[in-house]
Amino acid sequence: MNDWLLSVVIPAYNEENRIGSTLDRIVSYLQSRSLGFELLVVDDGSQDRTSEIAQEFADRHQLQSQIRVSRCEHNRGKGHAVRQGMLLAKGAYALVTDADLSAPIEEMSKLEDEVIHGPCQIAFGSRDIEGSQVEVHQSWVRETGGKIFNRVVRLVTRLPYRDTQCGFKLFQMNRCKTIFQTQTIGDFGFDVEILYIANKWGFRMKEVPVVWRHQEGSRVHLLSDGVAMLWDLVKIRWNDWCGRYEAT
Repeated sequence: MNDWLLSVVIPAYNEENRIGSTLDRIVSYLQSRSLGFELLVVDDGSQDRTSEIAQEFADRHQLQSQIRVSRCEHNRGKGHAVRQGMLLAKGAYALVTDADLSAPIEEMSKLEDEVIHGPCQIAFGSRDIEGSQVEVHQSWVRETGGKIFNRVVRLVTRLPYRDTQCGFKLFQMNRCKTIFQTQTIGDFGFDVEILYIANKWGFRMKEVPVVWRHQEGSRVHLLSDGVAMLWDLVKIRWNDWCGRYEAT
């Protein structure tokens, strides 16, 4: 039996300026709902005090049994950090959320309606479907680049979704843990790979409109990371052709 109803996985890289406030906001929200939860902060080789601040928060609030900090020795990419956290997760359900909480934690209830209370195995936030509320925008260049990338994703992978990259996703773990065991991509293209695998395996998924407030400090470099993500799409199709995504 799982120890917790919900695991919250937070990939973090050089987030010392906001990881404390992020943990405080998430804990306050989940405690207000009396949910059984654990938080996993996966420090992707930060060069600052991200891990120390997260552990100090756990110690100060006597939440050592509910907040775990896992540190990678070297920076290996957001996808690698998410994979590590999801394989460590003990909850019946697991939420992946960015450390900046661009999608407020309160938006989780919309994903719950589809996964915990509904028929889906995966629900994920979207900034680009009817009902989405982008209250603070990225720059025009970044928003346009993101929309172009998602059109390419739909073309290459045949996935029907308009926003695969939103860092706010909820998973039913008794079905989805094997997705992360199968995952191969450690960089920003991992979101597409996860959804591609789930779609191939026939999982029910729902793209859900959420509130989004862009936060400064993005780790994505438009040109270099954009090229890398396009290459990841090629790797996804190659992996599929080679049979690496066959269900076991």
